[in-house]
Amino acid sequence: MNVPHNRAGAVRRARGRIAGVLGAALLALALAGCSTGSSSVFDTSGGSSSGASAAGQSAAADTSVVPWDYRVAEAEVGDLIGGDMTILPDNQLMANDSQYATGDKIFTLQYMTANLKENSEGKASVSLSAWTPIKSYRAKAEADADLERLKLRLKTKVDLVGVYKTELDGKSRQFAVLELPSGQVVKQPIDEDRYASLKSAKQADVILEEIHDFSEYDLAYSKFRGWAAS
Repeated sequence: MNVPHNRAGAVRRARGRIAGVLGAALLALALAGCSTGSSSVFDTSGGSSSGASAAGQSAAADTSVVPWDYRVAEAEVGDLIGGDMTILPDNQLMANDSQYATGDKIFTLQYMTANLKENSEGKASVSLSAWTPIKSYRAKAEADADLERLKLRLKTKVDLVGVYKTELDGKSRQFAVLELPSGQVVKQPIDEDRYASLKSAKQADVILEEIHDFSEYDLAYSKFRGWAAS
């Protein structure tokens, strides 16, 4: 698996462009950076890979399918079926490109997508997919290296939509509303000190987690992961 160490870099080995148009929704995928083309993060000479990307899945006009999370899981090879194998304990089927034998202990990189939908009233809902294995490894270190390239943590500035305060039964609560690079607007509760410091600000320092699409690396979904020191 060869991916750029820079969020705006181009992937060094192309596996093929995934065609597809994401629907216009409240929460949508956005380009994580500029490049001359989109390609797979996978170099299949280093392991077995399978599965469809989030970007390649169809979406209705008010729905977007985005990459949501990745994880590394230990597994055991079960039945061999033609050129495929089952992965225990869940009996998930994937390609056996690395010629594993039944009983071999391996590691799999798994992914989860989110279906983000906006209803007629403008309210958003999220439904998560099951974990799906997309690549297998003999060594955990190789799997962890790929995981780190697909899930990036970074400190950055984001646009601050504004802050506001509510009161109920004599108790007040403060909130900040942020717009993330991938387009979605998030609301976070804040304390009085942060409310005061952000009240006149246009931007805020935050920690983001970028979840990259494994087949089109330049497509990414941003998640708020906390406030960063200025």
